[in-house]
Amino acid sequence: MKRYITIDGGTTNTRVNLVEGDRLIAAKKINRGAKAGIDDRDGLKIELKTAISSLLSENNLTESDLTKILASGMITSEFGLCELPHLIAPVGIKELHNGMQEVAFPEISCLPIAFIRGVKVDSESLAEFDMMRGEETELIGLMALCGSDSQALFVLPGSHSKIIRTDSSARICDFSTMLTGEMQMALAGGTILKDAVDLTVTEINVEYLVKGYRFAESEGLNKSLFKVRILKNAFKKSAAEVYNFYLGAILADEIDSILSADAKTVVIGGNRRIKTATAALLGAISDKTVLTVSDDDVERSTAVGAIRIFEYQ
Repeated sequence: MKRYITIDGGTTNTRVNLVEGDRLIAAKKINRGAKAGIDDRDGLKIELKTAISSLLSENNLTESDLTKILASGMITSEFGLCELPHLIAPVGIKELHNGMQEVAFPEISCLPIAFIRGVKVDSESLAEFDMMRGEETELIGLMALCGSDSQALFVLPGSHSKIIRTDSSARICDFSTMLTGEMQMALAGGTILKDAVDLTVTEINVEYLVKGYRFAESEGLNKSLFKVRILKNAFKKSAAEVYNFYLGAILADEIDSILSADAKTVVIGGNRRIKTATAALLGAISDKTVLTVSDDDVERSTAVGAIRIFEYQ
């Protein structure tokens, strides 16, 4: 059985996985991402070496037991370990495989690291231009694990949510990015809404999700946000009702983008909280077929995607 170390490099955190086949054996989270590379690139190298060594030793393995070390995400950005230009859509697994680049980092491992490029929609139009690093690998993994229709619309909620459209050849042909997750956290933590929005709420209240979405649709997000405070203080609504109204409003633009797509099937992975809310909203207001990816498959999708890309023939 082939074994891999996969590195999923984010903006603020990095995840290092030990994978055997499609099975995630163990993982280490590093509280350092590409953003830290602006001032201290060597720090990430030291922590990667430590994480890889720990994963191997804890599982009675050495680097000679590995087939390859694979890396994707913001680790290929200008602040990461190996800056690589984006591939230009349309891009599928073949193009991702052919675009990989191996680079030796002896201070991290005796094995070279194979880096997977990000993807961009190249356009002179600001509305159409977009880019991703990491989600292309996650998408390939989700397709492999879920056996999803390649022409479905894929939604990957998170700090930077992606809505991805693929063509009949399962290539990424178009996508859009929204700061859904970051906006949710920033507004609830850095404004007067801090007193109104309880981010520990996990309950999905479909009625108030829809209310928040509908209010933002008719009145705009800015006005909707202050109504969150009114719901709590004047209308005395529960923490769950207030939070779901808030999240429904935050999701309004994302939901509209999904509804405007031609695809009848929507596959939702990514962040659990936003994934669940998005699926509930779509189920309440649309006739699209909505498939939510299990938390287990989401957790291992990027690692599986990296291996599929590397092994493509």
